[in-house]
Amino acid sequence: MHPNEQVIRKFYEAFHSRDAAGMNACYHPNVVFTDPAFGRLEGRQAFAMWAMLCSRAKDLQVTAGDIRADENTGSAYWEAKYSFGPKRRPVHNVVSANFVFRDGKIIEHTDSFSMWKWSGMAIGLIGILFGWTSFLKSAIQKSANRQLNDYMQRQSA
Repeated sequence: MHPNEQVIRKFYEAFHSRDAAGMNACYHPNVVFTDPAFGRLEGRQAFAMWAMLCSRAKDLQVTAGDIRADENTGSAYWEAKYSFGPKRRPVHNVVSANFVFRDGKIIEHTDSFSMWKWSGMAIGLIGILFGWTSFLKSAIQKSANRQLNDYMQRQSA
């Protein structure tokens, strides 16, 4: 097994345990994380995102598979099941992840998933009807980033 594959496995084992510190230990300090919900996050923002998500995830179940890596890149397929929002809507998100490595750490992490499917589960009818639009995607990113900024401010206070 390539050492970078071990890094990915450690990342998802920590995620499964809701161990944000363990996840972030797999990241390079200058990591760039991108996904449809948060957009692009750099360094401290990415670390804080995982800390926020792990601290809020009361019923999160994460499974990962098809993990592959070589000297420079890697990939994985993972799924998350959890309840979302005040209505505790059940979400089953299926994600494709791609990684780039530097110095034995993840320097780039890109998660891809269907925003339309996710928003339908997480938001309900509005997500089903408009989850495919750039307007709703932008609104979701703004909300997610506002929550992240609030979380970061509370942690530094």
